[in-house]
Amino acid sequence: MDAQKVDMFIMSNAKFFESHQINVIRDRLIAIDDSKWVMLSTAQFKDPTTSLIVSILAGGLGIDRFIIGDTGLGVGKLLTCGGLGIWTIIDWFMIQKATREKNMQKIQQFLY
Repeated sequence: MDAQKVDMFIMSNAKFFESHQINVIRDRLIAIDDSKWVMLSTAQFKDPTTSLIVSILAGGLGIDRFIIGDTGLGVGKLLTCGGLGIWTIIDWFMIQKATREKNMQKIQQFLY
C-alpha cells in the first residue's frame, strides 16, 4: 500500500483510536492489499467526543452504550437508571476509551 495514502488515512482518523495503537495500525495498513483498502476507506468509526456528549446528556438511559454497540450494557443502564446514577458518572470517564476500543475492533477486521 502507498505510504502517503496510509498517512492521510491516519491523519484524518487518528482521533478514533488510542494513541499507542496508531503505529501498529499504520504498519498493518501499509501491508494490506488494495481490495481491503477499498472496504476500509468506506468504514465509519464512532466519534469518542460525540459518545462523551451523549453520555453526559442521556447516559442514565444507556443511550451512550447503545450508540457504540454495547447493547447489553445499554439495557443494563436503562433498567437500573444508570446504576442509580453511579454507573452514569463512571461512564463519563470511560466512554471515550470504550468507543476507541470498539473502533479498534472494527479496523482489526480489515487488518488481519
